[in-house]
Amino acid sequence: MVGILYYISIAMIPAMITIILAYGAIKRVNLYDAFVEGAAEGFQSAVRIMPYLVAIFLAIGIFRDSGALDNFIEILSPITYRLGIPSEILPLAIMRPVSGSGALGIVNDLIQTYGPDSFIGRVASTMMGSAETILYTMAVYFGAVGIKNGRHTLGAALFSHLVSMIASIVICRIVFLQG
Repeated sequence: MVGILYYISIAMIPAMITIILAYGAIKRVNLYDAFVEGAAEGFQSAVRIMPYLVAIFLAIGIFRDSGALDNFIEILSPITYRLGIPSEILPLAIMRPVSGSGALGIVNDLIQTYGPDSFIGRVASTMMGSAETILYTMAVYFGAVGIKNGRHTLGAALFSHLVSMIASIVICRIVFLQG
């Protein structure tokens, strides 16, 4: 079975490209012009969202380098301890909506320190896959279409992030600690 999946996964990208090209040819679309037009629009979008990305990365750097992240974790640790939430995963829970690469670095550190099969490693992995980099995603998509007020979107996204963090802990506790 693994051998079949291996060959299917290798063939998938060339097959998709072939299907797209064949469909375009059947519909008589000038594929080269369509590709160039799409690439130009993508480049314009990248230039349009650049100020938003610079602001996000600057804010992330200030938040981490100022010690605010460490102070925030120190304040939350007694509360999370009483709730049965490992304080080691707090940096990930805080950083995940802000920075995907920062969150990945935190997950890497947690797995290196505690191991991938530890409760902390499993919760960190589940959290990483359960949440989105909210501020980055909002900056990219809202910047691309020119939305200036994302107040309600941000609130809903942060609420969903909180739910995904809690669900990650609860599900990992049920699956891995009761067995």
